[in-house]
Amino acid sequence: MSPRRSYDQYCSAARALDAVGDRWTLLIVRELLGGPRRYTDLHADLPGVSTDVLASRLRDMERDGLTTRRRLPPPGAVYVYELTDRGAELLPVLQALGEWGAPALGERGATDAVRAHWFALPLLRGLAGEGEGMVEVRLDEGEFHVRVGVSDGPVYGDGPAPQEPDVRLSLDAATCTAVSRGTSTVLEAVRAGRIGVTGEGTLAKALRGE
Repeated sequence: MSPRRSYDQYCSAARALDAVGDRWTLLIVRELLGGPRRYTDLHADLPGVSTDVLASRLRDMERDGLTTRRRLPPPGAVYVYELTDRGAELLPVLQALGEWGAPALGERGATDAVRAHWFALPLLRGLAGEGEGMVEVRLDEGEFHVRVGVSDGPVYGDGPAPQEPDVRLSLDAATCTAVSRGTSTVLEAVRAGRIGVTGEGTLAKALRGE
């Protein structure tokens, strides 16, 4: 394993960038905030990364205490990568970066890849303060779910919710982008009919203003 590169500066920001400043590292964290992932799943949801770079970043992240690798019991019997507690502490960092970068989204380019669950973190930020619960989200690009108001475990996951959600939201990528950029709140989009809300949970009723 190659030695860890460092800025050699006695500064907390420099120390943080020693660990997460390499290209792809924070995007790997974004994927692992959704729970344990196989190497092949990570590679599929990080279009543009080479297999060599992904393997190198995962080794570096494990060395730096951000991730661990474990073997699932049979019948899975495959290795998965997951965040350590320290790695999971990067959630607010990614939330802040996403908020800062949202004005640069602009129109989606012809070569821009997209995955439905990439909207999970901005939507989670948009739902903050609206209540707690499991939210299932349906976009044209696919489905994902977010856990609002939780402090442990994965904050989102790809695909439908693993249990009956407290609320289901139906919207398009343009509305998710508007929420991400701060040009619309979730409640404003609900009232404008741009987000459909179904469910009888407390969070669903709060979003509908009941």
